Amino acid sequence: MTNKTYHSISDDVARPVESRAPRSWWLAFALALLASLWGGWAIWVTLRDGIGTWGLNKTVGWAWDITNFVWWIGIGHAGTLISAVLLLFRQQWRVAINRSAEAMTIFAVVQAGLFPIIHMGRPWLAHFTLPIPNQYGSLWDNFNSPLLWDVFAIATYFSVSLVFWWVGLLPDFAMLRDRALKPFQQKIYNLLSFGWSGRAKDWQRMEETMLLLAGIATPLVVSVHTIVSFDFATSVIPGWHTTIFPPYFVAGAIFSGFAMVSLLLIILRKVCALQAYITLKHIDLMNTVMLVAGSLVGVAYLTEWLMAVQSHSPYETFVFQNRSTGPYAWAFWTMLVCNVALPQLLWIKKLRRSIAFSVIIALIVSVGMWFERFVIIVTSLHRDYLPSSWTMFSPTWVDIGVFVGTLGFFFLLFLLYARTFPMIAQAEVKSQISNPEKQEANNSLDSKVIVLNTAEELLNTVKQLKQDKIAIQEVYTPFAVHGLPEALGLSRSRLGKATFVYGLIGLLLGCWLTYFTMIEDWPQNFGGKPNETFWANLPAFVPVIFELVVYFAAHLLVLSFFLRSKLYPTQQASHPIKRSTDDKFVIQL
Repeated sequence: MTNKTYHSISDDVARPVESRAPRSWWLAFALALLASLWGGWAIWVTLRDGIGTWGLNKTVGWAWDITNFVWWIGIGHAGTLISAVLLLFRQQWRVAINRSAEAMTIFAVVQAGLFPIIHMGRPWLAHFTLPIPNQYGSLWDNFNSPLLWDVFAIATYFSVSLVFWWVGLLPDFAMLRDRALKPFQQKIYNLLSFGWSGRAKDWQRMEETMLLLAGIATPLVVSVHTIVSFDFATSVIPGWHTTIFPPYFVAGAIFSGFAMVSLLLIILRKVCALQAYITLKHIDLMNTVMLVAGSLVGVAYLTEWLMAVQSHSPYETFVFQNRSTGPYAWAFWTMLVCNVALPQLLWIKKLRRSIAFSVIIALIVSVGMWFERFVIIVTSLHRDYLPSSWTMFSPTWVDIGVFVGTLGFFFLLFLLYARTFPMIAQAEVKSQISNPEKQEANNSLDSKVIVLNTAEELLNTVKQLKQDKIAIQEVYTPFAVHGLPEALGLSRSRLGKATFVYGLIGLLLGCWLTYFTMIEDWPQNFGGKPNETFWANLPAFVPVIFELVVYFAAHLLVLSFFLRSKLYPTQQASHPIKRSTDDKFVIQL
């Protein structure tokens, strides 16, 4: 992007928000809305008549609902992976795609969360799943159950991803706020930006906050789908009871998540004219990640088969024979072709950098990963230990309608996001430009304010003022200027130490929850084997304790950042000129 200036980047990022929606956007919005309405009607029929309207039976009690739940959770993995893991590894190619990927995570987890709520049959009693005392006496949720671990894991993942996304958006909202011409838009974006002004100390705190959140979120990414896999791996159902499920599910989540990110970004790249930011290099790298993840999934398939053969268990062997040759063999072979065979074409560089092929392979992988979850669930259940209970599963229009509705709702949210939120992390993109085009000469508003055009000029001016012993009141920049805190003599933030303390609070709360619920208030006796000690109960609480540590560390960290920087929804920006959130660097004396 050597031909881009700071201001032209702002123009490109703000264009989809400030311009009128094209006809293609309205057409896509109408289709997504129709699908959402169909899904809403299917959900209403489910709540009115019960989940008997689905194609479930006594043998196959989990089918499309849990398939769709795991599929959506997998798609939601890519956003946090791109933002958190690639940030820790200092991968600069993430900056052009992380905003859309993070938004996709939020919207995908919303769809996933709908299925367990609907499957409850009485969603108005959903508060019974919360870890709170029961009003009828000493009765708590079963903390030994992976289904409850799911509640903690997904709720934590959703909330941490949300705050991670929101904190990173503050400079982008401030840029849109200062460009807005209509008072209503200014008020909305001022509320969303929390009064962000781009002060040097705020940038320093924000960078540390994002880095700490990335460190917190990275193990969270792994834990979420690992815990989802425990829903199956802790059972005694043939085909499920295997230790390979946790890494297998994580690799599959990355695989399907990157496929959806690739598909959405290619569409945005064309519709919003973002070819300068979402380049063929980005598509090539995302396809490379899909190739690696798909190869790992293929190894997992082979390992599953070998484990079944070597187990000498007739039940395990039968499950895999039934998958490949039974009545659902078509789904099994569709899974293999979509997830293993066709993605191997990505070894060819020309295909990895082809827009048309990338769209096709992303769609194929998304379909294949849905069939993977379908195969794991339905083919393991429809023929179990007793031949007399063997049955087939066929979805009803209600099953299909709920799934189509979540697809429509997902794209509806994404379309609205593309029209109201910045899709590119403009501040991070600007920080990667070393030599922007020459702009107008330096100028000053008065003797107390110096306005500069580049980060290099800012650093040199600050060093000169410090050398001349001229007091600097504040510095405002459109992005984080590396070396500026040192030049200003700013002390390091203590957010890291505070985050450690916040994590300890979550740890202590989790340990107390273990002791109080399982020993003091609700002791349990399983088959004459009572759990009477803290250490006997601790293993079942490890996932819950981990999620509480992450939850408290992440949210209290963000709250501390807001409080220390005095950022809140009704706060007014303090920068002397509006373009300091766009392309100007301001020194206030």
